[in-house]
Amino acid sequence: MRKVNLIIVYSADERRVLMCRRTRPPYSGKLNFVGGKVEDGEREIDAAYRELLEETGISSCDIRLTHVMDFQYKLSAIELEVFAGRLSREVALREEANPLFWIDRQSDFCDTSRFAGDCNIAHMLCQVDFYRDVIFQA
Repeated sequence: MRKVNLIIVYSADERRVLMCRRTRPPYSGKLNFVGGKVEDGEREIDAAYRELLEETGISSCDIRLTHVMDFQYKLSAIELEVFAGRLSREVALREEANPLFWIDRQSDFCDTSRFAGDCNIAHMLCQVDFYRDVIFQA
């Protein structure tokens, strides 16, 4: 099974989440969280920090990530690892391939005309909210 990750980045005030506009399938043109492939032999957390740095310029000095959940897509042979964290300070973003946007946390993430994932994004954010004290501990 091929592993990929997805990283949910909250702004320092927790009012916004960082998303990218996908330029390639799946979900071309829709907003999604950043992330990418886990290389063979790479530790999951190292892959998450590497992808975050490559796609946004956000380093491990700017955020502490927590592994929140995994999804297995059996028919596609993909395991999706979900990480989340809150920025410790405002940072200048650096786009790689996909344009980056800060989106208000109160947005309708089940709006499939705008967001990827068929409401999976809303589900992930609900889980982060539920475990907020653990994920965003100082």
